[in-house]
Amino acid sequence: MDAVDRLLLAELQADARLSYNELSRRVRLSSPAVAERVRRLEADGVISGYHAHIDLDRAGLKVTALVQIQCYGPRCVLRDPEVAAWPEVLQLHRVTGGACCALLVAVAGMAEFERLIDRLAGYGQPSSSMILSSPVPWRPVQLP
Repeated sequence: MDAVDRLLLAELQADARLSYNELSRRVRLSSPAVAERVRRLEADGVISGYHAHIDLDRAGLKVTALVQIQCYGPRCVLRDPEVAAWPEVLQLHRVTGGACCALLVAVAGMAEFERLIDRLAGYGQPSSSMILSSPVPWRPVQLP
């Protein structure tokens, strides 16, 4: 990856809806050259997708939390592909430390959160931290 690729990635992270024409103007390359570089970054897995950032609160998901689960063996959350498909689960991470995994979850209210915790308890001991605010909800990756 060279400086032009890094510049392309910075521009696409800021606005993934930019046209190849606009990208080419910003990085000072032809549109075909930009298109080829973007396709290569996609094929290499550097660009893994294009997404809209959703304000969870405004979308009706008023309760967000980080949930760690101490689980082990065949009933581990990480071994059940259905858990990753639950709509409440926004992210699922295998982690080090006392917990096996950490989940970022979002639900409409506390009753839904309680039901989710009850479902997760079938896999192990959940421990949750409510997200009160997110001073840095997302930021683009800055490559060296």
